[in-house]
Amino acid sequence: MAQQTKTQRQATAKKAAATRKRNAAQRTTASTKGSARATQRSAKQTTRAAERTTRLASRAAGRRLEAAVARIDAVGRQAERAVLIQVGAAAELRDQLTSTAQTYTNLNRVAREFDRFERRGARVLNKSEHKVRRARREVQHEARTQANGIRSEAADVADRIKQLV
Repeated sequence: MAQQTKTQRQATAKKAAATRKRNAAQRTTASTKGSARATQRSAKQTTRAAERTTRLASRAAGRRLEAAVARIDAVGRQAERAVLIQVGAAAELRDQLTSTAQTYTNLNRVAREFDRFERRGARVLNKSEHKVRRARREVQHEARTQANGIRSEAADVADRIKQLV
């Protein structure tokens, strides 16, 4: 290759410097554009995250409110139940007193009640007697079974003694 003159070398150097500057500017531009895109993406993500957080927070607040309403409603139902139980017990007592008063103010009804009591008493006694008879039979049966076993064993022992003598 032929020798370059000073002017040619300077022109080549300036051309190379210009290329380097152009390439650096392109890299900077690309980097800036990429950074801008990343910033834009990040901003969108942040916005979406903020919207989601707001949505979840409002949902949670609504649920807490519903839970508080349910607790208050449950307390109200319990209080109502306590009142209704007392009213129902009073009504039942009134009905029983009325029925008893009607029964014992009429002679025919009194006689019928006494007959009913008599039948009930007879049933209870018969049931008890039946249980006692059953228990007595079971005890007698068990005693006989044991006595027969003892007799059998005694007879076996007597036979062995006779064989030995």
